[in-house]
Amino acid sequence: MSERLPSSAARSSGPAAAGPVPGARRLLLLRYGEIGLKGKNRPGFERQLRLRVEEALARAGFGDVEVAWRNGRLLVGSPAEEEARAAVERALGRVFGIVSLSPVWGVPPAPEAIEGAALAALEEALAEAASRGRPARTFKVEARRVDKRFPLGSLEMNARLGGFLHRAHPELGVDVHAPDVRVQVEVREREAYAFALTLPGPGGLPLGSSGRAVLLLSGGIDSPVAGWMAMRRGIEIEAVHFESFPYTSEQAREKVLELARILAGWSGEMTVHVVHFTDIQTAIYREAPAELGVILMRRAMFRLAEELARRRGALGTVTGENVGQVASQTLESMGVINRVTTLPVLRPLITMDKSQIIEEARRIGTYETSILPYADCCSLFVPAHPATRPRLAEVEGAEARIDWERLLPEALERTVAVSVRP
Repeated sequence: MSERLPSSAARSSGPAAAGPVPGARRLLLLRYGEIGLKGKNRPGFERQLRLRVEEALARAGFGDVEVAWRNGRLLVGSPAEEEARAAVERALGRVFGIVSLSPVWGVPPAPEAIEGAALAALEEALAEAASRGRPARTFKVEARRVDKRFPLGSLEMNARLGGFLHRAHPELGVDVHAPDVRVQVEVREREAYAFALTLPGPGGLPLGSSGRAVLLLSGGIDSPVAGWMAMRRGIEIEAVHFESFPYTSEQAREKVLELARILAGWSGEMTVHVVHFTDIQTAIYREAPAELGVILMRRAMFRLAEELARRRGALGTVTGENVGQVASQTLESMGVINRVTTLPVLRPLITMDKSQIIEEARRIGTYETSILPYADCCSLFVPAHPATRPRLAEVEGAEARIDWERLLPEALERTVAVSVRP
């Protein structure tokens, strides 16, 4: 892809496309954090980040917007029209690996052009603050002269721009410690950038940079959050859902697919493997002691998830388990359950409080769907007193009564793969 970024006028016509000075360009500056510490592996992470940025733009309908590395920064062409620009910012705000992004004005590296860009950036920030009902009263200029050939040093730029902006907006005071608005300017070799707004990104690592795993996705609050947190660490996920129709309903399946669609809003298209679990679950509760039913059910799920992972080239399993939350999530129970799998089991929520998990679910958009009253298979046949400290020998003895050689292949044979989009 070309390194030439389009000017805002290329995306819109009329007054909205005009910049603060002739030749000004509307851009988005994307920042990453942890990727910058990757040493010799850094170029691979940067390539993956750029790929994910381009995919997010295409999903949002802006596939013609160009993306380019410039002076160690990732810059994206930004539409001039406000609604389109907001759509691009929303799309990029869901790209894992991006810590934050700023709408910037790119101008020729000349003092007068930089003044115009800084004024435009300040006025955008003032308008944004006023729209939130918190008018800005103070500002500060933070200038960096990266190109040492530029005639003014950073301190001189601060003084010049501060005076210019104060004359344009005498109602604003200057606060160098805790200003309401920070006008930031970077002067580089071919271009200078001015910005005063910073929008948050999810951070983490670019999706796909850490391999692939399967997510055990129920209809509850926890597992979607665990999936999101795994994706934030660069792991592509495919979901595995266990249903026990007719004990579980079509609404329960649709609820899980809707949760997957919400997660797909952060990752792009996602596959959900819906496993027919009815025969396994009924056999467990018919043949095994009731207090071990939950443990045996989880061990069966891990066996099936591992086989699906093997078929799909996945390297691990992700669950929403949390220490002590239910009987199957004591350390003793998880130890017994883990014995049936050779893949790493990732438990992103393992030490979080329930209130923290709920807060995350609200933030990523899954909470309202998770609390819909459609039960999944995990809520079926739950005994009054499930084992919390199971012994491996006891569990394996109970499993010996069950015809796994027939039940597991049949469940996999009846598994249906559903592709969901945001």
